[in-house]
This record gives sequence, C-alpha cells and structure tokens, in this order.
Amino acid sequence: MIKIEHEQKTIAIIIPANFEKDGIHFFTPNEYSQQLAYMKRPTGYVITPHTHKEVSREVFNTLETLFIRKGKVKVNFYNDRREFIREYIVTTGDVILLVSGGHGFEMLEESEIIEVKQGPFMGDQDKVRY
Repeated sequence: MIKIEHEQKTIAIIIPANFEKDGIHFFTPNEYSQQLAYMKRPTGYVITPHTHKEVSREVFNTLETLFIRKGKVKVNFYNDRREFIREYIVTTGDVILLVSGGHGFEMLEESEIIEVKQGPFMGDQDKVRY
C-alpha cells in the first residue's frame, strides 16, 4: 500500500496491482465514509449469505475509488489550498482511493477506469474545478 500524505493528512491510498495478503485487510480507518479492503481466501472458503441492515450514515465529503482496468494514468494531487503536491502514475490493476485534497488526471495510454463513490452524483454542485 502506498499512502500519499501532505501536512499530516492522507490525500490518497494506492493499492498496487501486485498487492497480496492472506485473509482480509482494510486499508481505511473506520471514520472514513468509504471503506476499502482486500480479500484473499483459499478455495472452498465460504462467506455466509447475508444482507446489510439499514443504517443511517451522514457523509460530509465524497471519497472516490478508482479501479484501473487498463492503461496508464498520471494522477496529480493537490492540497486543500489547490496547490500542487505531487504526481503518481497508476497502471493496469492498481486501485486508488482519493481521500482528501484535489486531484486531476492525464491518460498516458488509452485507459479504462471504474469509479466508485457515494451517490447520487450532483454534477457541478458536487465539484469545484480549478
């Protein structure tokens, strides 16, 4: 796991495609509004059928998880003052959780990305572009 941090704040968590660990591993603390975990289970392992209870949750900021299905993407990270912090390149199989600050992307190759975030998406009400 790679943590992008700035001024003692987590900006992003990157799980490289080659990450591997037996069992279940949570990358996020409980206070995040989106949880991200990895599971590696042996053949025959059973997860008991279940549903999830209705639980009221209050979300104040949107966290995004991007799954890089294919390609090469340069991610530019910014702090809360919209100042550039650094860049990082993610590639096929990587997963990135965008936690705080700002971000921008440049496709270095044709890329396919799956995005997961809290919804519904509110368009321009949901983002500030700079």
